[in-house]
Amino acid sequence: MTLENFIGGRSVPASGAGTHEVHNAATGEGIAQMGVSGDGDVDAAVRAARAGFAQWSQATPAERSLALLRIADEIEQRAGELAQMETQNTGKPLALVLSEEVPPAVDQIRFFAGAARHLSGLSSGEYLAGHTSSVRREPIGVCAGITPWNYPFMMAVWKFGPAIAAGNAIILKPSENTPISTLWMAELMQKHLPEGVFNVLLGRGEAGAALVRHEGVDMVSITGSVRAGRAVAAAAAPSLKRVHLELGGKAPVIVFDDADVEAAAEVIAATGYFNAGQDCTAATRVIAGPGIYDAFVEALTEQAESTVFGDPLDEDTYMGPVISAAQRERVAGFLERAPSHARVTTGGNAVGERGYFFEPTVVAGLHQDDEMIQEEIFGPVVTVQQFTDEAQALAWANGVRYGLASSVWTQDHGRAMRMAKHLDFGCVWINTHIPLVAEMPHGGFKQSGYGKDLSMYGLEDYTRVKHVMSSLGG
Repeated sequence: MTLENFIGGRSVPASGAGTHEVHNAATGEGIAQMGVSGDGDVDAAVRAARAGFAQWSQATPAERSLALLRIADEIEQRAGELAQMETQNTGKPLALVLSEEVPPAVDQIRFFAGAARHLSGLSSGEYLAGHTSSVRREPIGVCAGITPWNYPFMMAVWKFGPAIAAGNAIILKPSENTPISTLWMAELMQKHLPEGVFNVLLGRGEAGAALVRHEGVDMVSITGSVRAGRAVAAAAAPSLKRVHLELGGKAPVIVFDDADVEAAAEVIAATGYFNAGQDCTAATRVIAGPGIYDAFVEALTEQAESTVFGDPLDEDTYMGPVISAAQRERVAGFLERAPSHARVTTGGNAVGERGYFFEPTVVAGLHQDDEMIQEEIFGPVVTVQQFTDEAQALAWANGVRYGLASSVWTQDHGRAMRMAKHLDFGCVWINTHIPLVAEMPHGGFKQSGYGKDLSMYGLEDYTRVKHVMSSLGG
């Protein structure tokens, strides 16, 4: 199978040199050859998007809403088809894609369909005597969305949902590892949108960089690593285009002595090993109280050892492989470089002769300045530290360069509220970890980036605000 760009409502061969082989992460086998875009392809995608924007920006909110509702309905009806291809490409367990990824993605599209009809601003009024002022919220123009390999179709939804709801056109550049579901969505959406409103550009980093630099692109949104976010911000700077960054994370999970150890360990393992830990909000950095530390390490180790991993088509499988051989080597490297005071209580090894599987792993005894505490592992590895008091727990939680998500486990409401106030993260969960809803914003602080996904805040990020003032005369 040869994958082609989707530009201006049709599939178009990429004109760049060479191809890229796309693999099944569960078997390591090649499943498709992907074309690589050159500068000419980027120009063609931008021209198509600008033409699509000229038409789509004139659509009423009701028309944009109806198109998104129809897209959501069709994705829901064809969920099995979508889940099969996502599993084939990424190795995600099929049952979990169907239950945990497709339904929220469909719901998020429906949320933005409704939000398209509810943009808000200051009320019109005479803020200066003799003059009436009003505010217009307008689409930005052509938006480029660069999506990651850990949630290929869901992150595409997070980009195109608000962009299209606001009246923009979009060009998505999926990861070269996982382009298949994005192209599938492009074909589906073409039935509901004008030509050029939704485009897909294939390629590696060079294609993404050319897209970011292009003068015809008005906004760039990326979900990816801190390194990739810095590169996008630098490439966008000469043209001063708007940039939206959702980057890495290193979520602290603070478990106080009064927490229910067994319940906490069960949820933390589930959210630490979901998607093989390849989630920037994953519960992979536990900071446990002195009174429950040993019991928690034991309970978490038991949870890790009972996590079923392997064949993504088996209904009992909870955890599939990491995305590639390179990613598995990266995860293994953290374990190989572990300091002598670290204690691997379970796991720590690559497994299997086919695919890119890595055991669910628990590492205890780490210090705050250790690499596994400070750097995003992005694999099925949960670390555990022991704190002495609330102040130290907070200092350790905030003592990383990331600021995306966090959680606090305690029965003390006042303590939970204190921690929520002082944790330097864009999301704080209390006695849970990882649930997201379309109505609430998702986005980070510090080197986890800026801008919000989901919610009305996310929709507003894809609009620009215009002040209109009129003299009353007389």
